Amino acid sequence: MKLQSDPHAGANTITGYGDGYIEINKIPYSHAVLLSSDGDILEWAVKSFDDLSSTDFTQMASLKPELIIIGTGKRQRFPRPELLKTLIEAKIGFEMMDSQAACRTYNILVGEGRQVLLALIVESI
Repeated sequence: MKLQSDPHAGANTITGYGDGYIEINKIPYSHAVLLSSDGDILEWAVKSFDDLSSTDFTQMASLKPELIIIGTGKRQRFPRPELLKTLIEAKIGFEMMDSQAACRTYNILVGEGRQVLLALIVESI
């Protein structure tokens, strides 16, 4: 599916997604990513939802976003509560969504000028 967006100058936006890939600024990626509107596109070492560890949440918190959207793959899932401790202590808002919903929501928030981080697990949808 292709997404049409009204990107802010220089903002990273999701321009498409599908089975096993995400397209950021018209460049496809087939691995998990950490993405903010104005930062680098980082390869995220997470291969599947079950691989999430406290280290991954510490990495997200270190980027100091106002909000984190976590795309959990083809369906919405929720991590063990103890994994979220770092985000809660840092007072960073977070939301779990399936990866397609996370892509759409990320673009909307970027369009509003929010400091959002997308942590996206890419898997066959």
